[in-house]
Amino acid sequence: MKKGILYINQFFGQIGGEEHADFEPVIREGLVGPATALDAALSDVTITHTIICGDNYMGSNTEEALIRISDFLRDKDFDIFFAGPAFRAGRYGIACGNVCQMVQEQFKVPVVTSMNDENPGVEMFRQNIYILKGGKSAADMRKDIKAMAQLGEKLAKGEPIGSAQDEGYFGRGERHQTLLEPPIPASDRVVDMLLKKLNNQPFQTELPIPEADRVPIAPAVKDLSKATIAFVTSGGIVPADNPDRIQSASATRWGRYNIAQYKDRLPAGEYKTIHAGYDPAAANEDPNRIFPLDALRAYEREGKFGMLHDYYYATVGTGTTQGEAARMGREIAEYLHEGNVDAVILVST
Repeated sequence: MKKGILYINQFFGQIGGEEHADFEPVIREGLVGPATALDAALSDVTITHTIICGDNYMGSNTEEALIRISDFLRDKDFDIFFAGPAFRAGRYGIACGNVCQMVQEQFKVPVVTSMNDENPGVEMFRQNIYILKGGKSAADMRKDIKAMAQLGEKLAKGEPIGSAQDEGYFGRGERHQTLLEPPIPASDRVVDMLLKKLNNQPFQTELPIPEADRVPIAPAVKDLSKATIAFVTSGGIVPADNPDRIQSASATRWGRYNIAQYKDRLPAGEYKTIHAGYDPAAANEDPNRIFPLDALRAYEREGKFGMLHDYYYATVGTGTTQGEAARMGREIAEYLHEGNVDAVILVST
């Protein structure tokens, strides 16, 4: 019987939610959380240990966390390493990718994880590790676990792995020669595809080209001295009580906050950052380090631009999916148009 180990975060490790996201790495003998379902889905592999680590701890102390997890594994006998599934959770996906990549490099054993296509971990790690195409949320746990078990068994036993399309993982940028039976010359295949395309019939290209999200460059502002400028930040600066309950990572919410009353700078104590991707101390000490209202007010008084929009807009960028970011951008843009804003200063951290 082959042996496997599973990595999960603090939520699925039954430690707790966001309040325990700083949970330090531990290894537990036996099955915890999704490890039970994974072990049941495997026929020739048994899960012997479960590693648990908080998403924030991994994100803020990546090198230290990976060293500790590596130390956990040094005296363990295992043939396959699993992580997740991470669904659309950005911090979790990046953590799974980092751990899998480390295990693959240091221990020379196959690794497999699962993420939704909107998880930022996919683009970060797809070329180096097997990432199965997973669901959006834990509602897809059973399906994603089954897929991880199927691919994991093949990897553990050293069986040939099929194409990304056949096996269900994200393409890794590798092309393998496949001999067709019976043989079909490339000239015949390309003509067949062309005819199907001309007749609006479905066909499968042999060289898929990734779709790029290209945004045209906006025209220059004609006269800055008369322009209304707005400020948008993904640095997480919000009123101290975070009234819109914007998530500290993998955000799906944004806020709109009135700054007309502040003629010089944002006051510390009344504003803070809720961003989980960097040390908040400096930003909380002086929110103007992320939202430079002091500099913008100075430029406004000097006439370098017409006026500063009465509201600023904030969300969190770390782990936020491209789809959610695009949706929030469209929603914010509606308010900017209503406010006759001519240009936006967009900053992160």
